Amino acid sequence: MHKRVFLNAVTAAALLACVGSAMAQDKFKIGLILPMTGPFASTGKQIEAAARLYMAQNGDMVAGKKVELIVKDDTSAPDVTRRIAQEMVVNDKVNVLAGFGLTPLALATAPIATQSKTPLVVMAAATSSITEASPYIVRTSFTVPQAAVALADWAPTHNIKTVVTLVSDFGPGMDAEKFFKDRLTFNGGQVVETLRVPLRNPDFAPFLQKVRDLKPDALFAFVPSGAGAALMKQFAERGMDKAGIKMIGTGDITDDDILNGMGDVALGVVTSHHYSASHNSALNKKFVAAFEKANNGLRPNFMAVGGYDGMRVIYEAAKATKAGSGEALLNAMKGQIFESPRGPMFIDAQTRDAVHNIYIRKVEKVNGQLYNQEFSTLKDVKDPGKAK
Repeated sequence: MHKRVFLNAVTAAALLACVGSAMAQDKFKIGLILPMTGPFASTGKQIEAAARLYMAQNGDMVAGKKVELIVKDDTSAPDVTRRIAQEMVVNDKVNVLAGFGLTPLALATAPIATQSKTPLVVMAAATSSITEASPYIVRTSFTVPQAAVALADWAPTHNIKTVVTLVSDFGPGMDAEKFFKDRLTFNGGQVVETLRVPLRNPDFAPFLQKVRDLKPDALFAFVPSGAGAALMKQFAERGMDKAGIKMIGTGDITDDDILNGMGDVALGVVTSHHYSASHNSALNKKFVAAFEKANNGLRPNFMAVGGYDGMRVIYEAAKATKAGSGEALLNAMKGQIFESPRGPMFIDAQTRDAVHNIYIRKVEKVNGQLYNQEFSTLKDVKDPGKAK
């Protein structure tokens, strides 16, 4: 026990020592930790591409210092994420930690951010409680409850009264299940069954068969970015749509990155989310065109916009603090208000979470391609998980 306490104290001292040296260096370093290989590699690819696009558009100098982007692959393993973060703080002396493709990866790194007083910008992970894990966490992605509650308000007004929920069995999935169920029930609807599928290598078939047997008005689903294609394929194979069961969910299931590959089975699927590549604004059209040009036609998804906006928050905070670090840099991130490709947004100074519009969308074919077409807007949605 004494040895463990001593080692923890030594680690904390080493991490704190890095704060001063980070301020003294000639570079402003951003440590970007992402899943670049494995089942969630698309998340890493999208965020890295967006971060590099932001730097290409805004330069690699900030407050007189050269910006260095250090990208590392954590393979979606929390112990690897933690080790990389510690190496980045101690050895690379980064000013900011960023990325974090899944909730367990962000939570694994939270103690390191706290001990070293290093701002940690979450660009993807979406469980409500993440920002409560460290006072140094700022989130530029979204929270699942923001999307789930919006859809639970929409559904009962569109002949959807009975629903089965099907979610991936980890933090964001549990958030999606809880907040959708609570709100739908409040609105007079009924969740007749809650189903959870394994996060890794999920087989949706037996769960979908159970849904078909229950015959609800709709299936509400949440799966991480990239997993929607398999879900939609098996939904079609089981003839769920022909059985009169609608598919609804958070925007992860009709991820822009893979939507075209799903084919016509995705047509008509209604989701709620904070970003669509077809969002009708001049800034988004410019963003999509630049992203596709820089990445061989790859369409940006909501992960990309989380990374792009995350870089914006980091750059503006660096300018305000003359490329500083620690508490000053963190405070300069709080309260930022700006126009994003997703629409207007700001970083809540109290919760350090993104506040933005949530859109209800339907998959439609436009010029031969599938898009999430927004048809209703809920403005300035805070995270219901933190609403008091």
